[in-house]
Amino acid sequence: MLWTADFTRFFVARSVSAFGDAMLIVAAALAIGQVYGATGVGVVLAAHMIPFLGFILFGGVLADRIGARPLMLGADLVRLLAQGAVAVAFFAGTPSLWLLVTCSAVSGAAAAMFQPGVNGIVPLVSSDPHRANATIRVANAIAEMLGPAAAGLIFGFFGAGPVYAVDAATFAISAACLAGLRLEKVPRVASSTLRDLVAGWHEFRARQWIWSVILVWVFYGIFLFGPLIPLGAVTVSAELGAPAYGWMQSALGAGTVLGGLAALRLKPRRPLAAGAVGMFGFVLLPLAIALHVSLPLLLAAAAVNGVVWAFWSIMWQTSVQTQVPQHMLNRMTSYEVLGSTGSLPIGQALAGPVAGVVGAERVLGVSVLVGLLGSTVLLLVPAVRTLGRAAEPVLSRPSR
Repeated sequence: MLWTADFTRFFVARSVSAFGDAMLIVAAALAIGQVYGATGVGVVLAAHMIPFLGFILFGGVLADRIGARPLMLGADLVRLLAQGAVAVAFFAGTPSLWLLVTCSAVSGAAAAMFQPGVNGIVPLVSSDPHRANATIRVANAIAEMLGPAAAGLIFGFFGAGPVYAVDAATFAISAACLAGLRLEKVPRVASSTLRDLVAGWHEFRARQWIWSVILVWVFYGIFLFGPLIPLGAVTVSAELGAPAYGWMQSALGAGTVLGGLAALRLKPRRPLAAGAVGMFGFVLLPLAIALHVSLPLLLAAAAVNGVVWAFWSIMWQTSVQTQVPQHMLNRMTSYEVLGSTGSLPIGQALAGPVAGVVGAERVLGVSVLVGLLGSTVLLLVPAVRTLGRAAEPVLSRPSR
């Protein structure tokens, strides 16, 4: 049975958090941009990302040591206070840039404590991680579509303060749901932080299928994922108008929902191989943008992009959750998140300057080529191609 009390609480927590995260990006762009311009937005977003990447490994260690739930609960409460402080500052007038940067940095550090446990809790609240991941992915996709629209409407009618207040409220709801989870207590194992980090690294290195995927994702962050957002926004808006970019994002979100629904029904024997085959379709979106196709073709490419991305994400998350022992899962997730997202800011930062020299079309053309090569490499690695679907999560704990 999927919809147990614990899974329902976790489902609500994840869905509400996804809605709040989606709101936050638009809130920062609109509210901070109105006061401090594009430079201010960039500084505040960077202030969030730097501590997130800096503390993510420690988040994995702490989640394995004390349990994911209390760490995630604490992270939500910290973000509630940080976003609440920004909301109060906007209600009171114009917040200083240092306050916005400080609160963003605190939120980023808290997110680093929260994120590793997302994978770790799923096998504890559901006996079918595949269905659980697919169900959560569909809900998150819907939240990611509604969040920006809600932020825009609230900002337009009521201003920046209420946007941040609603965002803070999402963390309160998530915390309340996490507090209601009834999970088995994690036995405390005496160890040092450094020893735990080294143990996590050894576990990461020992699984070729994991580090092979992450290595490909490092290149994807620089050459595919990183350039796609900034160059896509500029190119599509200039060619087809700003509303077209909004429609493209909506089509991508709709495709993500469809991909999650498809994954609910499809359970391939070799999930990563199936996901890698699907990822060939991811490059249709940068290809469509580079070729300046008509709006209908662009929307179709975006929808396919969303479908294959959701399908891959579910195959990957389920594989990690069911193949990695529970006592190592949070640390493994922290190394995975660091490796897969650490290169993304590099790609985002380089996309504009490089496109200014060689043209956005050529940069996106390289994105297409790297995307095709990456999927091919994944299928050529035996550990990735032959990884089977586990019947159930590995819940063993270390001997003491």
